[in-house]
Amino acid sequence: MHLALVRHGQTDWNLAGLMQGRADIPLNATGRAQAEDAARRLDPADWDLVVSSTLGRARTTAAILADGLGIPVAGEYDGLIEQDFGDADGTPVSEIDERWPGREFPGKEPDAAVGPRGVRALERIAVEHPGARVLAVAHGTLIRHVLAELTGHDASSYPRLDNLTVSRTRRADAAWQVLTVGGTPFDEVLPSLSPAEPGEVVARIA
Repeated sequence: MHLALVRHGQTDWNLAGLMQGRADIPLNATGRAQAEDAARRLDPADWDLVVSSTLGRARTTAAILADGLGIPVAGEYDGLIEQDFGDADGTPVSEIDERWPGREFPGKEPDAAVGPRGVRALERIAVEHPGARVLAVAHGTLIRHVLAELTGHDASSYPRLDNLTVSRTRRADAAWQVLTVGGTPFDEVLPSLSPAEPGEVVARIA
């Protein structure tokens, strides 16, 4: 199957530069326009269905993509929700390192848990929609951790993903392969990636 991880459209918190994890912040007008533009740029012949995380900004983005492409929304997945940033949610990104050196926020979901959780969601999607070509609308940090889990790299070395960027993956013979990162071929991103820390468990890749 082919599955593309799509970052949701812009929210007011994105615009203001605030940490945005599990807070259910809706798309703003720009975010809706970004999703509409993405639907025009994607080829409807390439995709069968759209799924999303359970957060509103992802669900709205998915609905706009589905409407523009003429394909169904086929489910929401808890495993695709953004990393929980605990007490840092809503804090200006510019203040994070000063307030929490090392970015260990009280109540934060452990970094090491995010990628495996996301990969489990991908596996569930593959089981529930075998052979389908799927657009999965999720969140920037979650997507970076999932890609890192699939390739065996440190998530922090993955580039930041803009709103509505598309990262394509392929699953064959029970293994996942990353094809693009935010629209850039994986081979071009690979030289900038750092290996995962020793002992980290990563998913099988083709």
